[in-house]
Amino acid sequence: MEPQPPEIMLQFCKAMADESRLKIVGLLSTAEHSVQKLAAMLGLKEPTVSHHLAILKQLELLTLRADGNFRWYRLNDEVLGRISRAVFSRDSIAKLAVSAGARSSERKVLDTFVNGDRLLEIPVSYKKRLVILKWLASFFEPDISYTEGQVNAILKLHHHDCATLRREMIGCAMLARDKGIYRRRPESEWRTTLK
Repeated sequence: MEPQPPEIMLQFCKAMADESRLKIVGLLSTAEHSVQKLAAMLGLKEPTVSHHLAILKQLELLTLRADGNFRWYRLNDEVLGRISRAVFSRDSIAKLAVSAGARSSERKVLDTFVNGDRLLEIPVSYKKRLVILKWLASFFEPDISYTEGQVNAILKLHHHDCATLRREMIGCAMLARDKGIYRRRPESEWRTTLK
């Protein structure tokens, strides 16, 4: 189901509520850049840039072009225009009041356990933990190979216990591990129910 304008507005505002992401959007609006180039331009570490790009990708604000070992990103003007038309109209803004109480169960879990980009605690409930693991999986690109150190660095951006989160993501088949190399698996292969 297509997200409604109030949901899109909230997602867009949260995505833009970070100075580094604003700078990334500005840079990508003028030219195509790789993670490595963005990291050098902004003085950030590559896993941090990848994390910010993953958040922007959730809104489909970026286009991705693979070229050998490099991934080149650019701002998706078409999606930006669609978000602008869908969200920033008087009617859409008026709908915020109507939809303020209607929130999905996953959104409630994220609101409870996540503050900004930090996971406050790992939920005990399997169902709630699965929502958190899905959220964390969104920070990994499907076509990229990661070392264990890179996986840990990305997870530590969200919670100190990266080892538990890494094991849980492997257990739910969200990440595959082969000879110390990790890859995000397709969502259709994730284990989302208790055995």
